[in-house]
Amino acid sequence: MTSKPGNALNLITLADFPMIQKGDNLPDILNACLEVNQIDLQDGDVLVIAQKVISKAEGRKVNLKSVTVSAEAEQLAEKTDKDPRIVELILKESKMVLRHRPGLIVVEHKLGFVCANAGIDRSNVKQDGGPEDESVLLLPEDPDRSAREIRLNLEKIWGQKIGVLIIDSHGRAWRNGTVGISIGFSGLPGIVDLRGEPDLFGYELKVTQIAAVDELAAAASLMMGQADEGLPVVHVRGFPYPLRDGSFMELPRDIESDLFR
Repeated sequence: MTSKPGNALNLITLADFPMIQKGDNLPDILNACLEVNQIDLQDGDVLVIAQKVISKAEGRKVNLKSVTVSAEAEQLAEKTDKDPRIVELILKESKMVLRHRPGLIVVEHKLGFVCANAGIDRSNVKQDGGPEDESVLLLPEDPDRSAREIRLNLEKIWGQKIGVLIIDSHGRAWRNGTVGISIGFSGLPGIVDLRGEPDLFGYELKVTQIAAVDELAAAASLMMGQADEGLPVVHVRGFPYPLRDGSFMELPRDIESDLFR
């Protein structure tokens, strides 16, 4: 009996990635950074990009001083001990509030997933106005579109078929801590359906569907770090599934089959 060769998945953070400003051309910046890191894109490669890079380039930074607070936001802020201006932004970015407690509001985001505080964050957001500045960052308006535009530009430059994955850090039901998950992607399978495939002993799999982009997002997030590492882009080689055109909407569970709501 001959053994199969082992699989290899290589993840490399891109060093010297610059601080992104509103209006920056991300494909050009990514291409330049790949060259600095001496990485040539090949068929099947994937670039994983932290959400904040996309949000900053797309001008999704909001100064809290510009926010007008509604009565609904005032009431929810009182219940959750949160800044009413942030609560107003949470409500605007969400379809509905699902749960809340002091310090936390869990919502269904307009993008289709459930997350804390609508993904609004102040960490690693440069306060350009100095100590008086109170800016926060919203999620991209359409992460799938953002990923697609980056992918198409880089494929044109390199002449290779690649995938682009945009990730964020989210909590999970029943577990402490955050992990990286996908919020948008292009050129990748969101779900890999193994139903009908045999296991090691010939049993036909009945329900197994792999959230391949979320597994990759978690691995890339581990490499990026969460504090002052400054490594928001990961180059991936060896993704174990064929690339295809996918959409984030493969991932959210239908409300009718969601037992956690």
